Amino acid sequence: MATPITSKSLRHTRDMFVFSTFTGISYVDLCNLSYSNISKAGNGTMWIHFKRQKTGSECHIRLLDIPKQIIEKYKPERKSDKIFNMVGYSSLAANLKKVAKQCGIERNITYHMSRHNFGTLITLSQGVPLETVSKMLGHTRIDTTQIYAKVTDDKIGADTQNLDKKLAERFSIAL
Repeated sequence: MATPITSKSLRHTRDMFVFSTFTGISYVDLCNLSYSNISKAGNGTMWIHFKRQKTGSECHIRLLDIPKQIIEKYKPERKSDKIFNMVGYSSLAANLKKVAKQCGIERNITYHMSRHNFGTLITLSQGVPLETVSKMLGHTRIDTTQIYAKVTDDKIGADTQNLDKKLAERFSIAL
């Protein structure tokens, strides 16, 4: 995210990947995303509501700060009610390879990885319950979401450290 990219088209590709990483929205749903899908809750939080093209299931995603910044960044370029002017998938995929190279990433990056990043790094590893992530991703079955539930060693370490603290406060061995 912090690597400077001079090419406007490559910056756009990077920003769309980051947006999807922080929302879990697939490429096709991002292409269809319009202002009518965004609402403001009574407490001032911004939400995206839409039906996934692939499954028809509803998604309800709270907009975090980074996706809000990306929406604002591309607001002046809008040509319709769509939030983003999207390029074709093949152009996006080709640009993503160039972005990865500029960022020093040596493995093959696909756009769908942004959705996996959302499921693993942004939500599950930060303690968001599997059921909540499932709803946000628009999955119709929880076992589909479990594919995203790749638990990292860091997450296991943090969770067990918290468990250890809670147990130490509650239980002790008599000396």
